[in-house]
Amino acid sequence: MAEEKMKAMFIVVNAGFAENVLEVAREAGVVGATILNVRGEGVHRESILGITVDTEKEMILSIVSESTADKAMRTIKEKAGIKTPAHSFCFTMPVDEIVGIGAPPQPPR
Repeated sequence: MAEEKMKAMFIVVNAGFAENVLEVAREAGVVGATILNVRGEGVHRESILGITVDTEKEMILSIVSESTADKAMRTIKEKAGIKTPAHSFCFTMPVDEIVGIGAPPQPPR
Protein backbone atom coordinates (compact mmCIF):
# COMPACT_ATOMS: atom_id res chain seq x y z
CA MET A 1 0.00 0.00 0.00
CA ALA A 2 1.47 3.36 -1.04
CA GLU A 3 1.70 6.21 1.43
CA GLU A 4 -0.69 9.11 0.87
CA LYS A 5 0.79 12.18 -0.78
CA MET A 6 1.52 15.13 1.49
CA LYS A 7 0.65 18.77 0.82
CA ALA A 8 1.85 22.08 2.22
CA MET A 9 -1.36 23.99 2.90
CA PHE A 10 -1.16 27.79 3.05
CA ILE A 11 -4.11 29.70 4.53
CA VAL A 12 -4.05 33.50 4.37
CA VAL A 13 -6.43 35.35 6.72
CA ASN A 14 -7.09 38.87 7.96
CA ALA A 15 -4.99 39.73 11.02
CA GLY A 16 -6.57 38.52 14.24
CA PHE A 17 -8.43 35.58 12.67
CA ALA A 18 -5.71 32.92 12.51
CA GLU A 19 -6.78 31.15 15.71
CA ASN A 20 -10.43 31.05 14.58
CA VAL A 21 -9.54 29.69 11.15
CA LEU A 22 -7.14 27.18 12.69
CA GLU A 23 -10.01 25.86 14.83
CA VAL A 24 -12.02 25.36 11.62
CA ALA A 25 -9.04 23.56 10.06
CA ARG A 26 -8.73 21.33 13.14
CA GLU A 27 -12.36 20.24 12.65
CA ALA A 28 -11.22 18.91 9.27
CA GLY A 29 -8.26 16.99 10.71
CA VAL A 30 -5.37 19.45 10.67
CA VAL A 31 -3.26 18.70 13.77
CA GLY A 32 -0.37 21.14 13.62
CA ALA A 33 0.42 24.49 12.07
CA THR A 34 2.72 27.49 12.08
CA ILE A 35 1.20 30.99 12.13
CA LEU A 36 3.15 33.80 10.47
CA ASN A 37 2.48 37.54 10.50
CA VAL A 38 2.50 38.76 6.89
CA ARG A 39 1.70 41.86 4.89
CA GLY A 40 -0.72 41.79 1.97
CA GLU A 41 -0.66 43.87 -1.15
CA GLY A 42 -3.29 43.75 -3.83
CA VAL A 43 -5.13 45.78 -6.41
CA HIS A 44 -6.97 47.83 -3.76
CA ARG A 45 -4.39 49.82 -1.81
CA GLU A 46 -5.33 52.30 0.88
CA SER A 47 -3.50 55.60 1.28
CA ILE A 48 -3.82 57.87 4.34
CA LEU A 49 -2.17 61.31 4.20
CA GLY A 50 -0.02 60.13 1.30
CA ILE A 51 1.23 57.05 3.16
CA THR A 52 0.34 53.68 1.68
CA VAL A 53 -1.11 51.34 4.29
CA ASP A 54 -0.52 47.66 3.61
CA THR A 55 -3.05 45.15 4.82
CA GLU A 56 -1.99 43.12 7.85
CA LYS A 57 -2.53 39.40 7.34
CA GLU A 58 -1.66 36.14 9.01
CA MET A 59 -0.61 32.98 7.21
CA ILE A 60 -1.18 29.51 8.55
CA LEU A 61 1.16 26.85 7.17
CA SER A 62 0.50 23.17 7.74
CA ILE A 63 1.83 19.95 6.24
CA VAL A 64 -1.09 17.55 5.82
CA SER A 65 -2.15 14.53 3.83
CA GLU A 66 -3.82 15.17 0.49
CA SER A 67 -7.22 14.01 1.79
CA THR A 68 -6.96 16.22 4.89
CA ALA A 69 -5.99 19.20 2.72
CA ASP A 70 -9.02 18.67 0.48
CA LYS A 71 -11.38 18.40 3.45
CA ALA A 72 -9.80 21.37 5.28
CA MET A 73 -9.96 23.62 2.23
CA ARG A 74 -13.66 22.86 1.69
CA THR A 75 -14.42 23.46 5.38
CA ILE A 76 -12.44 26.72 5.51
CA LYS A 77 -14.13 28.02 2.35
CA GLU A 78 -17.53 27.23 3.85
CA LYS A 79 -16.97 28.55 7.40
CA ALA A 80 -14.23 31.20 7.12
CA GLY A 81 -13.90 31.97 3.43
CA ILE A 82 -13.46 35.14 1.43
CA LYS A 83 -17.03 36.30 2.16
CA THR A 84 -16.54 36.19 5.96
CA PRO A 85 -14.74 38.65 8.27
CA ALA A 86 -11.71 36.31 8.26
CA HIS A 87 -11.54 36.80 4.49
CA SER A 88 -9.43 33.67 4.18
CA PHE A 89 -8.21 31.87 1.11
CA CYS A 90 -5.99 28.83 0.85
CA PHE A 91 -3.88 26.89 -1.57
CA THR A 92 -1.70 23.81 -1.49
CA MET A 93 1.62 22.76 -2.93
CA PRO A 94 3.01 19.24 -3.19
CA VAL A 95 5.57 18.08 -0.64
CA ASP A 96 8.18 15.68 -2.01
CA GLU A 97 10.02 14.90 1.20
CA ILE A 98 9.72 15.65 4.91
CA VAL A 99 12.49 15.47 7.48
CA GLY A 100 12.10 16.19 11.17
CA ILE A 101 8.35 15.91 11.72
CA GLY A 102 6.03 12.98 12.07
CA ALA A 103 8.60 10.64 13.61
CA PRO A 104 10.58 10.77 16.85
CA PRO A 105 14.24 11.74 16.43
CA GLN A 106 16.66 8.86 16.14
CA PRO A 107 19.56 8.62 18.60
CA PRO A 108 23.04 9.12 17.11
CA ARG A 109 24.94 5.94 16.24
